[in-house]
Amino acid sequence: MARNEEKAQLMLNKWVTMKEQFNSGQAAERRPFLATDCSSLADCEKWRMQIVREVTKKVAAIQNAGLGEHKIRDLNDNINKLLREKGHWQRRIRDLGGPDYNALEPKALDAEGRPLPGGGGYRYFGAARDLPGVKELFEAPPPQKKRRTRGDMMRNVTPDYYGFRDDDDGGALKAQEAAVERPRVEEARQAELAARAERRARNDGAESSDDDPLDEPEPVLVAV
Repeated sequence: MARNEEKAQLMLNKWVTMKEQFNSGQAAERRPFLATDCSSLADCEKWRMQIVREVTKKVAAIQNAGLGEHKIRDLNDNINKLLREKGHWQRRIRDLGGPDYNALEPKALDAEGRPLPGGGGYRYFGAARDLPGVKELFEAPPPQKKRRTRGDMMRNVTPDYYGFRDDDDGGALKAQEAAVERPRVEEARQAELAARAERRARNDGAESSDDDPLDEPEPVLVAV
């Protein structure tokens, strides 16, 4: 009901304004309903600039979130309608030999540099982006955590998990080899020491036998 009353009030204001302009003799020239009805490039440029001014005014008005949901929806609908009409006039200007505004205009962005939300040629401006059902429509859904399957869990299981290759560890293998090698080294060292002692004892025995006087030959007595 409130929205219908607002539309009725808007139509009444338009009618009163038009009546005042007619009575004063200053009735404004009405924009053609179809862009193809205009054959003058200058007139097309004039009507296009008129639409741009109306769009700018309505975009500034729709920034006010206190206007109410119905007023914001009406403003957003009017802005999209004017943008479509502007596109018709820009194509007409191109057909009449003027500049191609559709190719020259930059991409529509919001104040934060993000593309305006919307789809199918319909855009949401200002407070219309926060209306119920609109904000949720264009918010990215939260990422869903993928559930791991048994195959995913077993894919990263290696024999190390079960302890099958504990003996292949580099430190343990080196320690084991050292433990096996240590008795052999000690045995070889002891054998070398025993051989040295035996050679030393043999050498000492030979020297002592050479110096013993009892082994010297007895003198031979010869009679004269």
